[in-house]
Parts: sequence; structure tokens; C-alpha cells
Amino acid sequence: MADHLPSGLLEACVVVGASGDQLKDVYQSLQQGNRTTDVPFLDSEVLQVHVPPFVTKENADESGGPRTFSQVQCRRSFIKKKERPVVAPSGPGGAGSSEGATITEDVSVPKDIDLMALPQLCFPGGLQVTNEPKEERFHFLVFTDVFGNQTHGVVVQCYRPFQEGSMFYQNGHWSSTKTTKLCIAYAFCVISKHPYYNALKDCLSCLLVQLRTCRLSEERVKEFAAKLALVPIPPPGHLHVVFNLRPLMIVLPSREDKDHPVVDLDLHLPFLCFRSKQILQIITGILMEQRVVFFSADWARLTLVAECFMVYIHPLHWQHPYVPILSGQMLDFVMAPTAFLMGCHLNHFEEVAAETDDLILINIDDGTVSSSCSETVDLPDVPFASAECFTKRRKGLQLQYDLEVCHQGAGADINEMRMLRRKWQQNLNWEIQKVTLELIVNMFRDVSGHLNYEHRVFNSEEFLKTRELADQPFYKKVLETHIFHSFLKDRLNRKMDAFTRMEVNTRSETQKMKAMIDIPRRPTMQEMARKYSSRPENHLNKRLGMSLPNLGEERPLNLLRHTSLKKIIIPESAGRLKSSATLKIPPKPVKIFKLPEFPPPMVHHYVQNYYGELIILLGKAIFCVPPENSTLLARYFYLCGFMNTLCSKRLDALSDFQNLYKTDIEIFPTVLVKTLVDSLQKDERSQADQRPELKRLIFKVKTDNEMVLVQADDHVKKFQLPKTHMLQEDFVKRIQESGIVKDVTTIHRLFEALTVGQQKQIDPEVFRVFYTFWKETEVEAQDVHLPAEVIEHLDNNECVYKLSCSVKTNQGVGKIAMTQKRLFLLTDGRPGFIEITKFRDIEEVKISFAPFLLLRIPSLKIKCSLRKEVFEANLKSECDLWNLMVKEMWAGRRMADVHKDPQYMQQALTNVLLMDAVVGSLQTQKAIFAASKLAYFDRVKHEVPMMVPKTTSETLKHKINPSLDLPAPQTVQVLLYTPGQLSYSEADGDGNPKLWCALSGGRVVLFDAASWSMQQNCIQVGSSQLNCMLGLDQDQLFNGTLWCCARDGIIELRKNGSPLRKMTLPEDLWSMPTEFSSLILFLERGQLWTSCSDSDELCLWHFKDLTKPFLRVQLQNCTGVNRMIKVKNQIWVGCRGPSPDQCRVSGKIYVVDTESHSVAKELMAHTDSVQALCSAEDRYVLSGSAYQDGKIAIWKVE
Repeated sequence: MADHLPSGLLEACVVVGASGDQLKDVYQSLQQGNRTTDVPFLDSEVLQVHVPPFVTKENADESGGPRTFSQVQCRRSFIKKKERPVVAPSGPGGAGSSEGATITEDVSVPKDIDLMALPQLCFPGGLQVTNEPKEERFHFLVFTDVFGNQTHGVVVQCYRPFQEGSMFYQNGHWSSTKTTKLCIAYAFCVISKHPYYNALKDCLSCLLVQLRTCRLSEERVKEFAAKLALVPIPPPGHLHVVFNLRPLMIVLPSREDKDHPVVDLDLHLPFLCFRSKQILQIITGILMEQRVVFFSADWARLTLVAECFMVYIHPLHWQHPYVPILSGQMLDFVMAPTAFLMGCHLNHFEEVAAETDDLILINIDDGTVSSSCSETVDLPDVPFASAECFTKRRKGLQLQYDLEVCHQGAGADINEMRMLRRKWQQNLNWEIQKVTLELIVNMFRDVSGHLNYEHRVFNSEEFLKTRELADQPFYKKVLETHIFHSFLKDRLNRKMDAFTRMEVNTRSETQKMKAMIDIPRRPTMQEMARKYSSRPENHLNKRLGMSLPNLGEERPLNLLRHTSLKKIIIPESAGRLKSSATLKIPPKPVKIFKLPEFPPPMVHHYVQNYYGELIILLGKAIFCVPPENSTLLARYFYLCGFMNTLCSKRLDALSDFQNLYKTDIEIFPTVLVKTLVDSLQKDERSQADQRPELKRLIFKVKTDNEMVLVQADDHVKKFQLPKTHMLQEDFVKRIQESGIVKDVTTIHRLFEALTVGQQKQIDPEVFRVFYTFWKETEVEAQDVHLPAEVIEHLDNNECVYKLSCSVKTNQGVGKIAMTQKRLFLLTDGRPGFIEITKFRDIEEVKISFAPFLLLRIPSLKIKCSLRKEVFEANLKSECDLWNLMVKEMWAGRRMADVHKDPQYMQQALTNVLLMDAVVGSLQTQKAIFAASKLAYFDRVKHEVPMMVPKTTSETLKHKINPSLDLPAPQTVQVLLYTPGQLSYSEADGDGNPKLWCALSGGRVVLFDAASWSMQQNCIQVGSSQLNCMLGLDQDQLFNGTLWCCARDGIIELRKNGSPLRKMTLPEDLWSMPTEFSSLILFLERGQLWTSCSDSDELCLWHFKDLTKPFLRVQLQNCTGVNRMIKVKNQIWVGCRGPSPDQCRVSGKIYVVDTESHSVAKELMAHTDSVQALCSAEDRYVLSGSAYQDGKIAIWKVE
């Protein structure tokens, strides 16, 4: 089971130095009088390797008392036999001794560590014997295996003097010599699976303090390593682990989340070495997968600076060779033809630059970036808007600790001073991570707009077209890299990582509305005004962040009852980047857990006592955690389960992990728990079966293990035009991949339009012409320029979607422009604005013909309810198309107003743009007839009267579509409203109320209930249907009995889960294929209300008599009830019933008064049955329907 345990702090501790033979040769050379010659460099080799576990239960069964530790204790190792003379250097006043001649020892090396390369990396500049001691020097290592897994090392080089009386093994025996003082270098390397650079550096500093006062012995190093092996790694979150290694307190910071790397280094180091321009150049070189080489005269800087840049580009990951330190013997590595990131000593700068072309050379000491061909770097610049935002953010960082503490007095406690410095560094690291993450988000924010998730397609060409011309060279290179390809996989998998969270939380209001509509891109009036403004502050972001308008002309329904006093949101210009000097996202508070003092002798029973004490401390911490802090509680459960596993207390460990599973599934160690379950003995298994919570956990583990794992689809395709004829199904796929439209029914109508009068398949040339026309229209729309005098007459979110040729009208000569809201005339000559009509004010649209010689000239006439004069335009060949388009927009506007659903208008606009593209691409006599196939709303207007009952219209406030990002509507299974908070942490997002919507297939969509913008479009909680979501307040407790609604009955349960009473269906329903669908308890009245899935009545029961209902409430024109909720003194009942035309099912809501037991309102809610209901603070009711409708309606409660 040890192979499945999460690794602790220590992976191995290695001592590297010179062999005895080499030291003997140097000694003899100096004895012979060769003191004038320089002491040569020596070959370094591994002298000691210490790996966990250091003590086992088997060791404890042998002779008692303190004992030495075997080096052959790691099953994940290979054994290297070595025979060598042993050198026993002494400390001040000490001497070594031995009884043997030649010692054969087993050196155990973990499989992930390259023993052959390690000595060179511990002494990258070579090992040399000196006459004078040198100061200790640290440097840092990164080892990467063939699978990309990294191991990290911290090395300290120290010098131990050989004084008179030193012992050398010579001529078969140990002899005392008097010699010239020599200083021999040793390297102590601590290796860990986790990049705890600062912590391991502090640990080695503590070891050096001990070695200064005593002799260098293998046992002391081994004891040091054994202590580190006892330290557990904190789980992801905000719980740090602290332990005392004397004289220092060592802190292990946790990862921010499971996808985030450990950050235990000073992230501001590159900011001290480079200007903003150079930092951006280095990031560009990394993102473009160049061959990058760092140089410094200090070995320590190489790894630390390289690791900082790896954090800067997160969540993107470097996927090529990564060797931050190259020794002098490894310089050939820079000849590799592939991309790499390496580090060399500054002495090799000229040599490396001369050997290879096209290297990016980074001099950390001078803060310069150059190439091996010239003193400049030929790399595209970072996109201007992103670079300028980053530069301003950097200016807001306080990088000097002395400036922060200049007002404070001198501290007397070194650990307290270190803690203050560490806190400052953690806060600075947090700010830097947010600044660099914002840089990445600004670079790639718009990528998601060019992804097709269903077919896993990225339309790179269209993405490039939306970039500024000066930024395109950057994107052209980055889009072809492995780094970006991996990033695309995460986006297509809808990974909820740091990038996604910041992208969502920093959207402008216009970008938020972009998630709510699905129509082609056009510049809004606000963007157009900014684009042509000459003010410098408006040059920051031109096309970046370009997004869609809010097609809803009314202000969205706002469910906020109060406004938070702690946060005032000031809307920014649409799509404009925030460019203030600081990014105020405070770090989350950190909790500290201190480990017990290490046991002095490293023997088994002391170690077990240490683990026991640690478990007791964790138990106390769990007891003291307030119930609302479930995040911290989960971290304690994780550590407690880990420690119980180490103690072989398997049942206790499973109990801890069961508590963890109930608290925070994100950090649940699935593999470890499965291993624990498989390792249970028979008696342990029987005990576990007697404990219900463990039995459930074991069942879950076994069930999950038996499930067939489906390989995740990990491919990413680029959009390509088809080369063969397409039937309807393939055409749907190609249109969705192109990003033109997602809705399947709309694509079916487009297919019919493009195949009018011919075989039902699409020629690839027809597709190419249609696609080209569509994209050219989008590009032309970006270049539409309206004078300021015209823009001021239009709403900020309006966009011009269609512009006619210059035509003659009864209002003058000009171009007719169509927005999502109105028609207006853009007059020729001096451009002016004349409004023709808003779509909702249209009364009639028709084509009339005027005779001219032998011809009949068509003209379009539009009658508006606000004007007596009919607008007439001589549109010539465009007349038929404009007639279709205006009628469709008029019908869509009427549908949107009647049903209070802005998506009707959005769909109408999409239909109009598809009509335009069909006519433009076909260029035949049948083009108008083909385009008419897309006039859906105009046809529906004539087929089905657009009328909504007055009661429904007055009660209905708004409708939203949770399936907007999907190719077809989905059933709304469950709705949950969670209220806003007046006090909240900005790091956790805003305090607005939320609406959680569960769709088919375990998909959950999250809306901001203040603006109805979609915050997250896919939270996947499984693959099965989600049946229930519940929001609990921390003060809510289970008290009394529990009522459960089953299909064939309703059961009242006691607290212990045993049945108390059961009621069955009323007798008159026994003959019907029906079942209970919902229940409502009236505790204050002692009543129970029930409904059935195939019954048109509600049954009311007394608690004291559950044999038969005392009252029934009849629901007219209802064929079954699906949901009921209680709101104030009303019962809202979601049903299914016949539609007004009796041709299909419709969704109805009945509002029943609890006093009179009568139906107060009957609402025509949806075009399919009502499947979900929820209340929003008793002020609104939200209803969700089945897949034929798939909408959410918001109703006012009176």
C-alpha cells in the first residue's frame, strides 16, 4: 500500500563529495611539496543516500534500544553496489574511526532520481579542494522523467576542513597525519516530489547549524532525513503545515487548488531583475516554445527565475525539455533541435551563443534578453492591450519589503520576524499570480468564442481575423504550439480552473450578455464610438473583448433586494480592459497547523507515538472548527486519514475519508481509499460492514471500480471546409463546427433553403460560397463607420446588422440600416439620421409596384403606428429580400414582447442574417424563395395566433434559456435559487443571488440572478439525471420526523430512519397507472397536500388521519401534476395539459389559495410540461419546462 500513499516531504537525502582515492592523491601531492600548483577539480560522487521509510515494525522486533538505520529500505529502488575507501572527515576536535578495510555498502536510489547525473548537478561548477573555507551556497534542481513528472531538489554546498590529526585510510589501515589545512566540499541534496524550495532551504540551514558544532556523521544526516520523512504534505486549500526543526520554524504552504502548483519561492525575483518589456519577451519566448537559455553567475538564480516563469504562464504548462541548471559537462544539451528551457553559468554565455543559432539568451544578472544571432530578439510583441494592462499592474506592486516595515521596530524573535516576512511574501506572491493570470486571460479570453464543444473544433482562422493586425503575428505562432493545444483541450473539456474563474469574474457587462445570446458578432454603438475616438485611454482595447449586444430592450429583471455596502460595482465600457494600477483581489485567509515536536531517537515505537500525538492534535482541531468552515474541516479530515493510514489504522482512516467525502469531494483521495478498502483484513471488513457510513463508502468504491471507464475524448480539430457532398446530418455538423449557428432546427431550415429545387444534399462548392459570404459580411460589419451624430440617436448596445445600397425614399436618398431594434435611414451627402420605425411599432409591411414606362418598379412600404405617413423605399433588386427580413424581425419582436422572451428576437435576427447569406450565395431566381424557408416567425404568426391570456401576461416577468450553449433544448430537471449576501469575500466572487439549473445528463448551469447572465454554462456533476438540489443554511437542523414521497406511497420516518406511518394512493386512483409526484407539509395546520402524476386533482390530508383525504382541489384542463411548492399563502402547481390548439402538450401553472382551497390563477407557462419550480425569496417563482420548450419562466408573486 505504500506505493499509493501520497508522498511526504522527503523523497531522498543524498550526500555528494569526492572519493577517498581522489583525496588521498591530493593529500600525497601536497605532502610532496607541490603546494604551488593549483588544486585540481575532482570528480564528485554519491557518498550517502537516505530514503524513507527509516523505521519499520520489523525493525522494532529486533534488539531494543536505539539502532542504526538500514539504507536498503525502499522497495521502489534499485541497489547499486559500491566498494570504496571511506574518508572520515572530522569536525573541530573530532576524529573518525573504523575497524574494516574495504567497506561494501548498498546505496538505495528511488527510481525517479538519476544517480549518474546527480553529482554533476550538485557541483555544476565542479568540485575543488581549497586551502580556505568558503561560505555555504545553495542552489536548486528540477528533475523531469520521460512522462513529464517532476522531482525537485535543494542543494547546499559546504566546506569541511581537514586539520592536523585528520584520519586517512591508507595502506590497509587508518593512520594519523599532520598536514596542511585543507577544505573539502560536500553537497547535501534534499529531494522532494513537491517544489518546496524555501522550506527545504530552511531545513538544510538547520542541518548546517548542527554540523557546525559536531562531526559530520552518516547517522546525523540520516536522523535529519528521517525527521523530514515524518512531515505530511498539506492538501490543496488554505491550511499550511508548520514544524520545528530548531532553530527555525519551517512552513509548508499548501497549493491553492488541486490544479495549482505549490508556490514556495519568491515570485518577485524576475521583477527585480527585468523590466516589464523583458518579462513579456521571456513569456512570449516560452509561449512560442522557443529554445530558451537562462544565464547567471549565481547557480541559485537559474532555477528560481525559471520556476517563476513557469508559475507566470499557469494554467498553461511547458511541455518540452526543462533543465534549469546545466553543469559544464552538459553544455551539449543546448545543441538539441527541439524546443527547450535550460540554464547555464554566465561564464558559458559566449560559448553557448556561438555554438547554436536561434537561441533566446536571457542574462538574469544584467536583465537583458537577446538572441544568439543578434543583441535583439526577433519575436512578435505581446498583444498591445494585454501588455499595457500588465505594465500598469506591475507599477502597482510593492516589491521592497524594507519599505513595508520601515515604520516597525527591531524584532527580538527570529521566528516571529521570519513569519512577518513570509506573510508579506505570500501576499505579494498572490498579487503577482493574479497579475500574470490576468495577462494570460487577456491574451486568450476570446478563444472560447471560437470553440465548438460538441465537435471539439477550434476555428483558428476566424479567431485570428478578430485580432488586431499588429497582434496577429503573436497569435499565429502561439496557436501552433503544444502549450496552446493542451490549453485548448482544457477549454473544450470545460475545465473550471484559475483561467476560467478569472475570465468569468472579470467579464464586462457586455461580455456577460454575450453568454446569453447566440448571434453573429457586430460592433455595438458603444464600441464604434470608442473605436473612432481620439482619446488615448480609448486606445487600450479596440477589438479585444468585442462582444454581443443585449438584445433585450428592457432592463433585465433584478432579484436583488438589497445592495451590498461593501462593494459598489461601477460598470466599465463594454469590452474594455480594466487598466487600473492595482488588481484588488485579496488572498483568502490562511490557517496554520503545527506538527508536534519530532521524537529524538528514530525508532518505531517513538514514531508511532509521534503519529498518535499528531492524530490527537488533528482531532482537537476538528472539534474546534466552526460548522460553517467546511473547507478547513475537510483539510483536517484529509490529514487525519493520511496519518491513520500510516499507523495502519485502516478503519479509522476510512472513517476520516468518509467524513472528507461528505465535506469536500474535490480533495478526496480516490486511489488511496480504494487501496485501503482492498487491504482490509477479514475481521476489519466485518467491523466495517457493521458501521453504515463505512459500508456506504466501501460500496461506492467497489461500484466505481466496477464501472467501465470511458476514455475521455481529448482531440482538438481545426475547422476545414468540406470536400464532399453532405447529407442533412453531416451538414448540421459542418455548420455547427463553422460557428455560424448551433440550433439544429435552424440548421435544418437552412438545409432546406440551400437545397430548394435540387437533390437533398449540399455541394461542397455551395457550402464554400455560403460560408465565404457569411464571413465576408462579418468582416464588412467591422468596418461600418457611423458619424457621431448618428450614433447618439442609437442605444449603446445596438448594432447595425444590414445596410442597403443607396436608394431613393420618400424621406430622401440614403442607405437603410437595420439594427436589432429599429430601421433608420442613413442619408447621403452630409450623413444624417432619420428613424423609419422600431420593429414593435410596425403595423404593415408590403411591396407595391409603380409603373415606369413599360416596367413595374417595386418599392417597399412600411406603415408605423406612430406616424401617419407610410415610409416607401425604391429598393429595386433588394426589395424582396428586405420585405422578408423586415417581416421576420417584426414577427420576432411581437413574439418576444408577448412571451417576454428576448430569445425570440435573437432567433429572428439569426434567421434574417441567414436569409441574407442564402440570397447572396445562391444568386439565382429561386434565391428569394429559398430564403423564405428561413422566415420561421413570420410563418408561425400566420399559422398560430400570437395571443397569451391576460393573467399569464400580467404575472410573467421574463424568460431565459439555459440550453443556449447547446445544439438543442434540454429538459429543466431541477431549479434552486440561492439568495445573495450583504457580506462576502471578493475572492469568492460577488454576493449576488444565484439560480442553479439542472439539465439532462448531470449538467448544471449557473445564472447570476441579478442580471440573468450565465456565469457557468456547464458544471458536470455526473452522467445521470440530477433529481434534487438543496441549499441549506448553517442554522437549519433536522428536527422531528421526515416525510418521504415514493411512487406508491408516502412514508413518515423517525429520526433513526425507521418507518412510523405510511399512506397509499386514494382508492379511486388504484385503477389508474399513476403515482405520487410531490407533497407539501403544513405543520401549522396539521395538513399534508399531495399530487399525482396522472391525476387532475390535489388531495389534502390531516396528519391524524392518513386513511383518506378530507378535501380535493380540482384542476381544470390538467392531465397530471409534476411539482408543487408553497409560496406565502399560495400553492404553485406545475402541471401538463393540452395546448390551446389541442395538438400538443403544454405546461400550465395553477396558483391555489390555501385559505379558500380554490384556484386563484391558471397560467399558460410553457409549450411543454412544467418539470421544476422554485421560489425566489417569496417574491418570484421560477418554472422550468421539458425539452420541447426548455425555458425558465420568472413569475411575480402577489
